[in-house]
Amino acid sequence: MREIPGRRRGLRFRRSGRHAQLDAALTCATGWQWPVVPGVGHSASAGRERSCGCPDPECVVPGAHPFAPGLLAATTDERMVRWWWTARPEAPVIMATGGRAPCALSLPAIAGARALVELDRLGLRLGPVVATPTRWSLLVAPYSLERLGELLHAKDWVPSSLRFHGEGGYLVLPPSETGKGPVWWERPPSPSAPRPQERRPLPDAADRGAAAPWLPDVEAVVDALVEASTGAPGGGSRLAY
Repeated sequence: MREIPGRRRGLRFRRSGRHAQLDAALTCATGWQWPVVPGVGHSASAGRERSCGCPDPECVVPGAHPFAPGLLAATTDERMVRWWWTARPEAPVIMATGGRAPCALSLPAIAGARALVELDRLGLRLGPVVATPTRWSLLVAPYSLERLGELLHAKDWVPSSLRFHGEGGYLVLPPSETGKGPVWWERPPSPSAPRPQERRPLPDAADRGAAAPWLPDVEAVVDALVEASTGAPGGGSRLAY
């Protein structure tokens, strides 16, 4: 399924600088078997928001999407991943969602913060949460289009600002930098139950055989996300990238 529109806390890597994206891409691809592909990246700009590296001057997700190669090239092959990020060390890390990889639900940053507070209050165990200055994304276990349709059909209304990243979609992962700003882990990946204030580093190269991060079922979080989006400024109808 393709994407449907609906104070920074950085995760510290054991590598830094030009190796950070490569290390993150290798962890995702070889350790967790999440297929990745480099993002297009952004161009320098004098303004607050940088332009996309793609030919579209009106790109709504500057630097935060695949271009060449395209999403279909996403892979878990270590040699290919090393080649890509050796050639372009600053390229954003983009994960192809669905299949064997996680799916995700994303919503505006304000609504995302509210949703996490509510989910913590309910005592629900969360998986990784990816944050940008404008949107937060909760990673969940892979779901089918049919299952998602059943869940949404039961709702009176689903805000257009809530988006679903399933089969055929993608998500930018930390420690990428896009035209909208940095990408970080608001809740870092962990195979064990995460704590709200815990910030753990990703495994280094020697630890990439560790189990993939635990992921909740989409049904466990969708109600809180719909409610948080509805209560966001604009009633959840504003489509902010």
